[in-house]
Amino acid sequence: MPTTTLTYALEKCLAEPKEVTPFEPVCLILEVPVTASSSRKCGTTAAALNEACFCVSLDQVALTNALSEQLGNPELSELLKSRCPHVFAARPVFVSPSRLRQVREVIQAIERTVSLPAWREHALDSAPPIAQHNPRRARGVFFGYDFHLDEDKLGLIEINTNAGGAMLNVLLARAQRSCCSGVVGLSPGQEWPGGFEQSILHMFAQEWSASGEQRPLTRVVILDESPQAQYLYPEFLLFQRLFESAGIDCLIADPADLAFHNECLLVDGKPVDLVYNRLTDFYLEGDNCSALRSAYLADVVTVTPHPQAYALYADKRRLVDLTNGRFLEEIGVGQQIRAVLAQYVPLTVPVGHGNAEHLWQNRRSLFFKPVSGFGSRGAYRGDKLTKRVWEEIVGGNYVAQSLVAPGERRTVADPQVRPMKFDLRAYAYAGEVQWNAARVYQGQTTNFRTEGGGFAPVFTLGEEEERAGSTEQPSHASFTFLLDETSAVEELPHPLYLALVRAEMATSKLAGKRFRLADWYVAMEDGHPSKVIREWYGWVAFDADGAYHPEIGPPENRQPNSDDKVNSTALPTREEHDRIEALLFKSG
Repeated sequence: MPTTTLTYALEKCLAEPKEVTPFEPVCLILEVPVTASSSRKCGTTAAALNEACFCVSLDQVALTNALSEQLGNPELSELLKSRCPHVFAARPVFVSPSRLRQVREVIQAIERTVSLPAWREHALDSAPPIAQHNPRRARGVFFGYDFHLDEDKLGLIEINTNAGGAMLNVLLARAQRSCCSGVVGLSPGQEWPGGFEQSILHMFAQEWSASGEQRPLTRVVILDESPQAQYLYPEFLLFQRLFESAGIDCLIADPADLAFHNECLLVDGKPVDLVYNRLTDFYLEGDNCSALRSAYLADVVTVTPHPQAYALYADKRRLVDLTNGRFLEEIGVGQQIRAVLAQYVPLTVPVGHGNAEHLWQNRRSLFFKPVSGFGSRGAYRGDKLTKRVWEEIVGGNYVAQSLVAPGERRTVADPQVRPMKFDLRAYAYAGEVQWNAARVYQGQTTNFRTEGGGFAPVFTLGEEEERAGSTEQPSHASFTFLLDETSAVEELPHPLYLALVRAEMATSKLAGKRFRLADWYVAMEDGHPSKVIREWYGWVAFDADGAYHPEIGPPENRQPNSDDKVNSTALPTREEHDRIEALLFKSG
């Protein structure tokens, strides 16, 4: 943690605003960079909030509690922390409601396109025979539609038919801590974590009944190669607990653990009803998949997601088809849907010797992906290519996609630290979005190796940015005050405060000084303060030029990185508190 921080003592940190007495016992300490502010001046757009809002962070205590509750075993909680140290991002990502509506519009346009007989015939014609096998009306669980958001541009960069991380995002949503009451709009299609879990169970029940089964679902197998060695193995355990909580027996297995005997798929000698398929062998071609393949083709087990879903949606050649306007028109896609696809799906073309020279010349604006790849394996930004790698791409089976830059999220206040990148993942079933999440990272592609990166919850700004006008509720605002060593109290306008901490300006008035900062969140009536909702206090220091400097240390009587202790020296005296109150309500 940077040494320059504000130590905020939150007397009450509740999800819903509630009037509190400012000198009640402190219940939570939050250390955040000095630019943290609950003010509506954090920004009035998603882009501004991603740049400057540090009001929400990952609550490690809440995360540990959620893990212990859902895994039921402290050792398993430690497994997640050790196996996946960078799976949870430190900050949420902000996305406007209009962007999320566009995401839903794209997904529904794709769903309608894929439903056309001509699309299915075209896609399955180039896939292995197993993809043509009727999956008994199972749709496929956990489709993941991944988008980049670059300022005013939204682009679908990939479709996954076995997207991981859904249950991890449930935990993450439960562990987010907000010190800004105006930034609480968690957006998973407007369901909270418990609702998402129920929709997951309902989705699997739908897959089971769609397969023509009348009896209750009794046993599920979560399937992956060497599952205990998988990076996201802890998520398998979360799914197992979820199924068991609904009275469904659940086992985690390797495909080699399965047996096909007497027209029945078995694991440990027990019949299997449904396979939750996490394999990246999308067409079940490996020798270790022989039992599963036989049972699937014999229609004695429900497999979800299944090979046909991959062929129809996730094969990278489908991105080529989705951006081929002439092809779409020929197969009967309507003009309105074609317009949506043209606007939000970046142009994608197959790579071959015939267009290799042209693509090489334009490589800086392209991203290259293997047709049958998954995750970020074998994917390259064009501006990072060497001639050797380019020759492998041309000789391989690749597509070239027009580059849409990822979004950016600044996670620390220091302007010298580059912001992190993020993409948006919409988890969907049958064309309907279930949950939105972001993946925060550094590097060419998404990864879970970046300090401070990983899955992040998606927050919205309310009903509509333009109408709300800020991240706060219209009836609330924040006021900041500086307290010096003489107990003098002076109001600090938020625009000036944020300009200082963002290094956009300096002021000689604050040069070389250290202050206590008071940030009061208040209810407003008719544009005037009416009552205090929440009070924050901390230390702030400025360099000799009057600018915020990230290397300035904490107050002398405070130990750096003392995350778990209250810095009582930042709290006001009763007299100082009365002066703040007089300034606040006089200003109204």
